[in-house]
Amino acid sequence: MVVIYIGDELTAAGFRLAGAQILLPAAGEEAASLAQARGDGQLVLVSADVAARIPRELLGAALAALAPLTLVVPDLLGRQPLPDRAQRLRRQMGME
Repeated sequence: MVVIYIGDELTAAGFRLAGAQILLPAAGEEAASLAQARGDGQLVLVSADVAARIPRELLGAALAALAPLTLVVPDLLGRQPLPDRAQRLRRQMGME
């Protein structure tokens, strides 16, 4: 299985030790890195920090697709919090 991590260098070091391929996008290259990873990998892990800089519709399509499985994961530095899915669901149901 080809696992690709897109994110910061510090967090990437751990994923590299686990056998993942790494993409460290420069500013403005986040969407292109996601497209490349989705073409090459079977599991794509995107740091929350990088995910915040990818256009919402592109990231949403990647997360909704069945293949390759794409997930947003925290980075070691915690610069960007993970999305609160429970809050989003409550808002969509009119509970907030």
